[in-house]
Amino acid sequence: MALEHAILVSLDERSGTGYELARRFAKSIGFFWAATHQQIYRTLKRMADLGWVSVREVAQHGRPDKKVYAVAGPGQAELRRWLAEPGGPEHFRHDLAVKVRGASLGDAAALVAEVGRHRARHAERLDAYLAMAAQDFPDPTTLTGRPLHQYLVLSGGIRTERAMVEWCDEVLTALREDTRP
Repeated sequence: MALEHAILVSLDERSGTGYELARRFAKSIGFFWAATHQQIYRTLKRMADLGWVSVREVAQHGRPDKKVYAVAGPGQAELRRWLAEPGGPEHFRHDLAVKVRGASLGDAAALVAEVGRHRARHAERLDAYLAMAAQDFPDPTTLTGRPLHQYLVLSGGIRTERAMVEWCDEVLTALREDTRP
């Protein structure tokens, strides 16, 4: 997936400025597709040049005008094309997995600390996802359309983070048992 597609999906949900998009990426889409402010602004310019997004200038008093972006017809067509395109299988690529695989080559205590840090980050993200689900989707059985699709992505994130916490717990237990004298 290209950043353009993540931006098109976000703008299709709600038009906005580059700044607003960057905030959305930080709060939701960014959990699954990360992008810096600079990447978002560069990509928006390229998408405007392609006609995928329209740009509306909004005057502001005492500040530079802001640009509000929305998906244009060619952007809708690109999004439909991309959604219909078959994707390849996702690859599990994780530096921590390689470190665990090479555990016998290094400092076991350092690896235990590293796995502990990863576990804490995954647990924090899991807690954030669960809070989002409780706040935004209290009864997922009633969802249809866009809210259902948003919930399904969040549900996948919850399952992924839960699995990573469980895996980190398994690794920590095994490494600690393996390093006992």
